[in-house]
Amino acid sequence: MINVLYNFQTMEDKLLEFEDKIKRGEFIEADDWMPDEYRKQLIRLIKMHANSELMGALPEGEWIPKAPSIKRKLQLVSKVQDEVGHAQMIYRVVEDLSGISREEMLEELISGKAKFHNVFHYPAENWADVAIIAWLVDGAALVTQGALTQCSYGPYARIMKRICWEESVHLKYGEELVLELANGTKKQREMLQDALNRWWFPIMHFFGPPDEESPNTQQAMKWRIKIKTNDEMRQEYLKRYVPLIKEIGLEIPDPDLHYDEKSGKWITGNLHWDEFKKILNNDGPKTKARLLLREHYFKKTSIIRSLLA
Repeated sequence: MINVLYNFQTMEDKLLEFEDKIKRGEFIEADDWMPDEYRKQLIRLIKMHANSELMGALPEGEWIPKAPSIKRKLQLVSKVQDEVGHAQMIYRVVEDLSGISREEMLEELISGKAKFHNVFHYPAENWADVAIIAWLVDGAALVTQGALTQCSYGPYARIMKRICWEESVHLKYGEELVLELANGTKKQREMLQDALNRWWFPIMHFFGPPDEESPNTQQAMKWRIKIKTNDEMRQEYLKRYVPLIKEIGLEIPDPDLHYDEKSGKWITGNLHWDEFKKILNNDGPKTKARLLLREHYFKKTSIIRSLLA
């Protein structure tokens, strides 16, 4: 009887019930009614996240053969395997939500039509880059992903808890690498500083454009797809990591960065948003090479995928 009555609800009634459920802090499940725009925003967000986990395995994966010891090789292998595993879990969430197959999403990715996070368009030039990625890039990921554990879409929020736990292990690994280099030779410290210089602004871009230039933020916050804005997450990151970076004797490559006591916020200098916009168009220093490599793996594993289908 309840289902029959539900079928006679107007769209306005369904939307009101949907938004009341979110206000109560409840989860929306895959078979629940949801507005088309809610589904669209979720698919866009979660698909990009899945693509980013998969592409994010490549910069560090390149360093597995060149890692300085067996211990570091094994740690890096484990980390890369985790990232690929995260991608597979997240792609499954998108499949259930959208009806788009994993195969179709991978084809869209390697064609260059899909988006993935800006930081994975850049080269990892030396071992210090691996350290900065594992500590500061993964640290940025934990800020954003920690917030996503409270996303209103239940299937996504639940897997984010597992992913965040594994990312916290990666973060500890990154801290160890950074401290090893920071306490090493003069050349190692110079490598570390150089890596920070190259990665700092891409990390600032990681959280997305300023709130006033983010058209989807307001609705995403209302529906609890996001619980923090881009600028709020960027501030959280700065408050957490600027003191730690300074503590180990590294210099942040933003001469205008300072803490404003009155507002309680970090004030940045020019964050070079033009570069971010270029990356958004899949036009980064390593974009083409990484997509070609991912295409190579895609074709190489086609027989296995066909057998599992």
